[in-house]
Amino acid sequence: MSLLVTGSIGIDNVRTPFGEVKDVYGGSAVYFSFAARLFTPVRFVGVVGEDFPADFRAFLERADIDLSGMEVRKGSKTFRWSGQYATPTADAETTEVELNVLAEAGPKIPPQFRDSKYVFLAATHPELQQDLVRQLTDPCLVVADTRDLWIKTQHEGLLKTLGMVTGAILNDAEAKLLAEESNLALAGRKILEYGPRFVVIKKGEHGVMLVTREGLAVLPAYPTTEVKDPTGAGDSFAGGLMGYLATQDDCGLAALKKALAYGTICASFTIEDFSLRKLEKITPADVAGRLKEYTEMLSL
Repeated sequence: MSLLVTGSIGIDNVRTPFGEVKDVYGGSAVYFSFAARLFTPVRFVGVVGEDFPADFRAFLERADIDLSGMEVRKGSKTFRWSGQYATPTADAETTEVELNVLAEAGPKIPPQFRDSKYVFLAATHPELQQDLVRQLTDPCLVVADTRDLWIKTQHEGLLKTLGMVTGAILNDAEAKLLAEESNLALAGRKILEYGPRFVVIKKGEHGVMLVTREGLAVLPAYPTTEVKDPTGAGDSFAGGLMGYLATQDDCGLAALKKALAYGTICASFTIEDFSLRKLEKITPADVAGRLKEYTEMLSL
């Protein structure tokens, strides 16, 4: 079933201990889409400026991503981000950001996309996330990402968003900040009280935790030995997770646990090269092969 994603699309400059790239394709919705397309058709909703490169659009179209919901806004410029990593596993340090279209009015979901059953809201302003949910006719699974900025500056608005969605994705620091808890399991349970049916807590190189009302699940990261650029790892994780769930009739605990594994595998490919260089090349067979290795690694 088609999966809708809304979030940023932009141009990145990235520096890591393994090199530096400039003017490469980026954005949360882009990384998400390239992972999710390995499982199901993707409907893309976002805004770019009139400076948006034609080759970037062609790149997305070749990946068979439906761009009917991408608005090219006249008189505006595309989002740009520059960042660096002190180590391959460190958090990104933003060195320069040009919000451009992201500081303007949010995108609108086109009429032909409003029947989407599976929806991912990237980490945009909580009020924008709420507006997007209201544009949907009858979704069955809506998952929202967020970031520390919104937790600190839009706390009440974020809680309202969490009351409108099925699931939430945060990193470990964000979960502790939002719940005001130092223990991740307790933090996840506290976030459930705000409304979502499940909470996914990303722990970087230490894996991921799932918290539901039925129980907990914890998976390690896939032990890749090639880590060149962590940019987009969290977004491609979400893409793998949501892409798999969009193929399932039931999104209970068993399906969610398997979705965590698929998300983990997609993220492991992303970090092995800069930008989308690795993620754009992999196939469902590559994902299945690595998942088999990962599953055997976890067997007792």
